[in-house]
Amino acid sequence: MKNFQKHVMIFLLVMGMAGGVFAQAPYKHSIGVTVGNFEALSYKTFCTNHLALQLDLGYKYTVGASRHINLYINSLELNPNLMYEGHFTKGLYGFIGGGVSLGYSWNYWGYGWDWVGTYRSDYGKFGVNGILGLEYKFNIPLTLQIDFRPGYGMLFNEDVDFNYFDWSVNAGVRYTF
Repeated sequence: MKNFQKHVMIFLLVMGMAGGVFAQAPYKHSIGVTVGNFEALSYKTFCTNHLALQLDLGYKYTVGASRHINLYINSLELNPNLMYEGHFTKGLYGFIGGGVSLGYSWNYWGYGWDWVGTYRSDYGKFGVNGILGLEYKFNIPLTLQIDFRPGYGMLFNEDVDFNYFDWSVNAGVRYTF
């Protein structure tokens, strides 16, 4: 029964997004900022009426877990996402898609509150992620966006490599043109 309910929900979501098949893209380009777990400069462009490319470049803070340790990971990364965007109601759009994250990460290890014995580890970063969210386009050249990006991140350097659940919850505001 639960499987049936899940399939019905997915079907309704897809049909709702497909309802605007003949609608035009809400704008051609937008530029702005994203805040949340990922603080970035953001650029979005529509390749077709429903296919959009979003590029985010910025700083991300993640708490990741790998085997028996928790890691507090800081990253400078580029996160391009390809998304299908469909029209729900006047001004409101939903989107779903995926992308990758590429960048440079670091974390600090220390003992106690005084950080005696602290050292820093530097890593390269590669990850894949999904993106799911809502966007509202106002009658003025402004759009607001909220999204959730679950993913899988991999950090590596010459000594170690490990992977972890990588995620972010974000809000964005962009100027459209």
